[in-house]
Amino acid sequence: MNNRTAVITGASSGIGAAIATKLAADGARVALVARRKDRVDELRARIGERAIAVTADVSDPGEVAAARERIAAELGRADLVVNAAGILVPGLLDGEHAPEEWRRQLDVNVSGLLHVFRAFLPDLRAAAADGLRADLVNVSSIAATRIEPGAAVYAATKAAVSHLSRNLRNELAPANIRVTNLEPGVVVTELLSGSELGVAWLEDMKTRIDPLEAADLAEVVAFVTGRPIHVSLPQIVVVPTKQI
Repeated sequence: MNNRTAVITGASSGIGAAIATKLAADGARVALVARRKDRVDELRARIGERAIAVTADVSDPGEVAAARERIAAELGRADLVVNAAGILVPGLLDGEHAPEEWRRQLDVNVSGLLHVFRAFLPDLRAAAADGLRADLVNVSSIAATRIEPGAAVYAATKAAVSHLSRNLRNELAPANIRVTNLEPGVVVTELLSGSELGVAWLEDMKTRIDPLEAADLAEVVAFVTGRPIHVSLPQIVVVPTKQI
């Protein structure tokens, strides 16, 4: 990762924070992008001078564009972009606040990924044109291909992420830009922290299947993006051994 500049969204916690920490430890300069300023500032302090904290909401294209300008000014051109920002709002499709919950998940999980992709694509193209590694990693979920009772919209957004990744790879592979779609199984993160049912479900999973830790996913991302330029790993499914 020496001399690489990585942009990680959703870096305030969970998978995003773990990926940022791992890439920085391996020698990359990292931009920590998230809405929660206190959390990204705290992570930047832990990582040290190889990191900058950038407060931005990926669902707002203006904030993403401003983040890209700041990152370019302080760290230089990005050659590794990880879309780890995501939210899950459990609830039935006909719930009282369903339309608002649908919109939030679509705005962050799908539109947010596209805003980040659009903002940093020129950097990735330029890095690839210079003969350097250029990587886009999208964090999806195994929910993309499964029935998820109580999380139908979340599952649909992740299906969109996985299919977007396949199409983006088709468009970008001729330019030597690698696109990897990562589909984790159950991971211990804050994703379900806003729901009592979600928290109870995760606690039950901990007793039954030994879920993944965010650091496990970070190791995978570091491996994938550390391969030689001619090696691409477009689809990675990572699940706990006991999860079926």
